[in-house]
Amino acid sequence: MISIRKYRPDDAGRITEIYNHYITHTTITFETEPLTVEEMSARLDSIAAEYPLLVAEDADGCIAGYAYAHQWKQSRAYRPTAETTLYVDSRHQGHGTGTALLRRLIEECRCDASLHALIACITADNAISRRLHEREGFLPVSEFKAVGLKFGRRLDVVDYELIVG
Repeated sequence: MISIRKYRPDDAGRITEIYNHYITHTTITFETEPLTVEEMSARLDSIAAEYPLLVAEDADGCIAGYAYAHQWKQSRAYRPTAETTLYVDSRHQGHGTGTALLRRLIEECRCDASLHALIACITADNAISRRLHEREGFLPVSEFKAVGLKFGRRLDVVDYELIVG
């Protein structure tokens, strides 16, 4: 049983643990150095001030994943577009946590009259995330070849888009 709620500042430690796993063990994020709780907290607080930032909790109250929307590009002309981010603790994958988070994030973004489009920037070999976004209506709109380098591998990125407004 997963419940979705809004982010609280005391969630930053657990969120940092989840994200750092992806930094150190996967190519899902292109960051290469683990973050401190303070660094992650500053990021999350800034995002939560302007965009939806959601946390999934399991039946024991443990954070199983998180998702948020955030600024896509710097130019003011891009303000109606947000990028989505979603991470699920590896122990909670395959149980609907990512689906629940993404559906709720889309719903919250649809309620924001200032947002028109969501962009998901996904490492091309992340088949789980690609399938999830496609199931929820995101369409692939671009593919960039060999734009990332991590663990000695050149990585492609696929952008997906969902119109919400």
